[in-house]
Amino acid sequence: VKMAQQNSETDHLDSKRLKTAEPCCFDWEPRAIYFDKRVKKVSADSGEMIIHKGGCHCGDIRFEVEAPSSLVAWDCNCSMCAMKRNTHFVVPKSKLHFLGIQDPLNSEKLSCYTYGSHTAKHLFCKNCGVTSLYQPRSNPDGWGVTIHCLDPGTVQNVEIRRFDGTNWEDFIEGSGIQGFSKD
Repeated sequence: VKMAQQNSETDHLDSKRLKTAEPCCFDWEPRAIYFDKRVKKVSADSGEMIIHKGGCHCGDIRFEVEAPSSLVAWDCNCSMCAMKRNTHFVVPKSKLHFLGIQDPLNSEKLSCYTYGSHTAKHLFCKNCGVTSLYQPRSNPDGWGVTIHCLDPGTVQNVEIRRFDGTNWEDFIEGSGIQGFSKD
């Protein structure tokens, strides 16, 4: 996996800024597309729609999510995402189904943390503490799913986009993230 910072001026890879990512501790590693003009950019409707399965570390939280095989994931630098390194993709609420949980915001298996505007609902497993998904402030009509909480075998590739959560109000309008939670 090659990583590069997004350059909004040129929107392509700069080989002088490439670095190799840390080895992944999972048995799958998505092939990431980092704004490479040689490869078609991934969009909210890129790739075949498939069912991905995933969950937390202990298995108490399990879900199925309908999303493309090629994902757009967001690497946010807000105080919460930066601390937990939450790289996530966004789907409409109708595309994610919890297994064995009727109401995720009032579940005995999940705890909810909120702060600031209280729009984002950060859910984590009460047993193992993993946040496999959350309701983002940017997309209260959707779910943000942590890419590394998906089971192996269904992700074809991932485009990582930077989200400037430290300057949320200035960044949200031009980011395009809000379109990812629309059916």
